[in-house]
Amino acid sequence: MEKIIVAEKTVESYLTKSKIGQFAINPYVGCPHACKYCYASFMKRFTGHSESWGDFIDIKRARHTINGSQITEKNVFMGTVTDCYNPYEVKYGITHSILEQLVDVDCYLQIATKNKLILRDLDLLKKMKRLSVALSVNTLDENFRRNMDRASTVRERLETLRTLHENGIYTILFMSPIFIGVTDWKAIIETSRSFVSEYWFEDLNLRGGYKNVIMQYVQGHYPDSYPLYERIYIQGDKTPLTEMENEIIAYCHDNDILFSDYFHHEEVIRNPKNKILGKNKP
Repeated sequence: MEKIIVAEKTVESYLTKSKIGQFAINPYVGCPHACKYCYASFMKRFTGHSESWGDFIDIKRARHTINGSQITEKNVFMGTVTDCYNPYEVKYGITHSILEQLVDVDCYLQIATKNKLILRDLDLLKKMKRLSVALSVNTLDENFRRNMDRASTVRERLETLRTLHENGIYTILFMSPIFIGVTDWKAIIETSRSFVSEYWFEDLNLRGGYKNVIMQYVQGHYPDSYPLYERIYIQGDKTPLTEMENEIIAYCHDNDILFSDYFHHEEVIRNPKNKILGKNKP
């Protein structure tokens, strides 16, 4: 594990209202998975951390337990700006303690992660009334994955989805972010169809401090694709993204694949039904 600055932080509750869904739970501040494309790095503006994103983590300690009546029949998303199953969860068990509070609550619970550690809590997850679990997979190339994050390997994530599926849990493969010209989205689907209930697709959204990082990475590792990235992310021509989106949608329709399309980030936030949380699931 990389050298991370660890601190503890007292909060009133783990539960907060959220634009993504209705309620969010983030047991940690920061995330040592350190994804190079992480949109959540904007959180540094509010946390006062001077360290690089991925080099710090705050362990949250809540004064109050979660009020189950507040979230009955509501959408609850675990992991909007951190990964609940980052490596420090092994030591601190904050996510585990939260799941113990939620196990008898009749809410629509969504957990998003990139870590096989979620299988530690399989017995608890199987008791949840309305649960779906999303694992992010945007490549089958382990070298690319290793260059992008410190989370579980591609194989581990796919096997985690398989295990969850085999235990009756609604599984989502969150293909995000899709690197046009790099991510083989069709191969990912065909590799995982037998154990994935639904796919989510999201394009690469370059903004903030990590835009230059990603552009330099593509230029150095995928020079043939770099002109395409310049066209999209420098010149602002989104036509190639729309064409890829339409191809993905057509493929899913033709092959009876259940999916949600999140290529348009602002629409996800505005969506009053919060479909991203699977509230339409039984």
